[in-house]
Amino acid sequence: MSQIPPPYRRQIAFVSQFNTGQLHLKNPFVVAFFSFSYPGFGHLLLHRYLAAFILIMWEAFINQMANVNLGIMYSLLGDFEKAKDVLDERWLILYLGIYMFGIWDGYRTAVDFNKQYILADREDAPFLNGKMGTLDMNFLDKRKPWVALLWSAVIPGLGHLYLHKVITGFFMFGYTIAIMYFGNVPEAIHHTMLGNFEHAKNLLNMQWTIYTPSIYLFILYDAYVSAIEYNKLFEKELSKYLRQRYQKCEFKFPV
Repeated sequence: MSQIPPPYRRQIAFVSQFNTGQLHLKNPFVVAFFSFSYPGFGHLLLHRYLAAFILIMWEAFINQMANVNLGIMYSLLGDFEKAKDVLDERWLILYLGIYMFGIWDGYRTAVDFNKQYILADREDAPFLNGKMGTLDMNFLDKRKPWVALLWSAVIPGLGHLYLHKVITGFFMFGYTIAIMYFGNVPEAIHHTMLGNFEHAKNLLNMQWTIYTPSIYLFILYDAYVSAIEYNKLFEKELSKYLRQRYQKCEFKFPV
């Protein structure tokens, strides 16, 4: 069943069983920043999932081959000679091109999507407020941003599942678990709680562990902002329904 009648040229939202895709105003510099912090995250903000997942998986592969994270760590420690030694120039050249493209494409797409949103909002095209299927069902309703933030802080991905962003939620959950496993983060946390700080430090594989700040920052931001924007979308759909279906206040009741 089509979610948008033929007379309308643009749509502002699309509700499927597993996700709610929507256009809303985004700061292009914020999108560029998350693309800078981790290639693919800016595209996730824009709901461009295929491009985002390809860039994220490419980042994991090429970063591992070029030892970029180790180079960043030694540079931050001021050991520039060690940073130069660990970097693999054969892979580093390939890394830079895709990295810069992700930042540029995220910024450019955010600007274009903002224009599309303004036109779609003026057109005020209708959209379904729910979708039911054999595997899952999804509907627009009010959700608390702080709850999404809290669950995202506990385990990345759970806040997105609370918002019914199933695709992003399950991907980020599995991806974060893999990053933390290869970085030995759970073991390091365990020994830190026991007071074995030196052993915890030695356990960490910094090539993988350095990913975690970028992942957590993105997950917390995206979950919180998505909750706010979904609430706005719910109010927009409800407002239009009431305008079209509810009795006008000027109506005079018969005595």
